[in-house]
Amino acid sequence: MRSYKRINKGFTLVELLIVMVILGLLSAIVAPRMFSKVSSAKVGTAKAQMQVIATALDSYRLDIGYYPDNLDQLVKSEDPAWDGPYFPKAIPLDPWKNDYEYNRTKNEQTGEDFSLKSLGRDKKPGGEGEDSDVEF
Repeated sequence: MRSYKRINKGFTLVELLIVMVILGLLSAIVAPRMFSKVSSAKVGTAKAQMQVIATALDSYRLDIGYYPDNLDQLVKSEDPAWDGPYFPKAIPLDPWKNDYEYNRTKNEQTGEDFSLKSLGRDKKPGGEGEDSDVEF
């Protein structure tokens, strides 16, 4: 008599369904946490970029005596006292692919000053979460 052995070369449908359910549960738990980290990382990136731009603005002011009219003057200017570029390449966009808002302001205590702002994901003033403004 011959004995036959059955050789299993794959998974059963039940085993595949169990694995799919486990993966679904894991993704339902992990995905929301990971996506919340993405939005906080964008806010952190915007703050870091604004810090670098602010340093370049201060260097410009030390050389020229006043802050530039726009951020492009950090890269190229016709002013004879200009000793730049103060920023190594074009001014970056914020993490939501928008330009940073830059304004020269007058401060009674410190004299001339500036403000930098990103309007966030919604490109509108105000908002909450990833839509909130990031200011320097």
